[in-house]
Amino acid sequence: MVSMYVCGPTVYDLPHLGHGRYVLVWDIARRVLLATGHDVRFVSNITDIDDNIINRATEEGRTEAEVAAEFEERWFEALDALSVLRPTEVPHATAYVEEMVALIGRLIDRDVAYRTSDGVYLDVSAVSDYGLLAGQPLDQLRAGARIATIDEKRSPLDFVLWKDAKDGEPRWDAPFGAGRPGWHTECVVMSLNLLGEGFDLHTGGQDLKFPHHENERAQAVADGKVFANHWAHSGWVMVGAEKMSKSLKNFTSLTDLLATHDARAYRLLCVQSHYRAPLEVTAETIAAAEAALARLDNLARRLDIAALPAGPVVLSDHDLDPDALAAFMAALEDDLDTPRAFAQVATLVSSANSAADDGDLEGARALARTVAVLLGVLGITLHAGTEVDEDAAALAIARDAARAAKDWAEADRLRGALEALGYIVEDRGGATTLHR
Repeated sequence: MVSMYVCGPTVYDLPHLGHGRYVLVWDIARRVLLATGHDVRFVSNITDIDDNIINRATEEGRTEAEVAAEFEERWFEALDALSVLRPTEVPHATAYVEEMVALIGRLIDRDVAYRTSDGVYLDVSAVSDYGLLAGQPLDQLRAGARIATIDEKRSPLDFVLWKDAKDGEPRWDAPFGAGRPGWHTECVVMSLNLLGEGFDLHTGGQDLKFPHHENERAQAVADGKVFANHWAHSGWVMVGAEKMSKSLKNFTSLTDLLATHDARAYRLLCVQSHYRAPLEVTAETIAAAEAALARLDNLARRLDIAALPAGPVVLSDHDLDPDALAAFMAALEDDLDTPRAFAQVATLVSSANSAADDGDLEGARALARTVAVLLGVLGITLHAGTEVDEDAAALAIARDAARAAKDWAEADRLRGALEALGYIVEDRGGATTLHR
């Protein structure tokens, strides 16, 4: 059993493309493990209490629970559109506050955490290897840290474990005072609770490496626990020279992208870039990915290759060319080198088309079936196309018009009508695509 913990979203807004990238990267890693016969326990949390959630709830006159529920639903809508496998477990921070209180209590008892006038903080000097993930010693981190927000902090690097209650904000009782947990305390508790000490892999986006993951690890170490055995971080999605983020207000909603483009195109774009490298998403790169998908779909259509189910592929279930499979897996086993793995697939596509051109349809179909299976390992499903009757075609045209007018309720109604006729409805290149 491989145990994976992937830091999930704080649900106060729509997911952006950076979120989409990291969930796709770790979905692919999970699919590769499943394809090779491993069982995977995949945990990804929901942060459902946070300053941003509180602020949005206050601005909109709603409860924090209502805001969190809305954007959690939108999060999973986007992940479903991307064909991301649902986690084995989806822990919510608010369900683990009791365990967080217990952890903070132990850290206070060990004299590695201390009270101030606004909460409880961890003394990072008590963690001998603090800075391990950041790759910098404590003195260098301290020199580059911002000035402490309150005079009572022993060091600018010390971070909050518990925030004292404020009027009108959610609060929980604790021996050290009513309040709510700090963000860094949530994941350390949920990951250890669900996966146990020494779990295999902790992942997330590059922006979480420091301080979030460093501070998770510090709490576990300070509590005498063995934390994650391995760490991995996916690169940023870039806008020019800046990373995409909500705080910089330069983010593109993943929801908007999926409303106008084939969801598979964003997955393919992520596949074509190494997971640790920065990725710039533009109209041009998305268009190129959609063109590549069209070539893949054309092969499936030309050779009448049935689409694989969207779920995980198990390689032992398929009769594949051993050399092609070995080259593909060698790339993935080399730090998840998906660009090199996809290059192997592209070579097979060329070989299949050449065989078909030469009249070797049996050989071409064998190669094309291998293409379909290997793409399935990456979570990409080929579409061979479907004959569409006149009524369905008219509904699809009407749905495109509704989407263009941003009449989402009508677009959803028309989707339902098409699904009632037995069609699978997808949005590709800004147009409704139907298949069975």
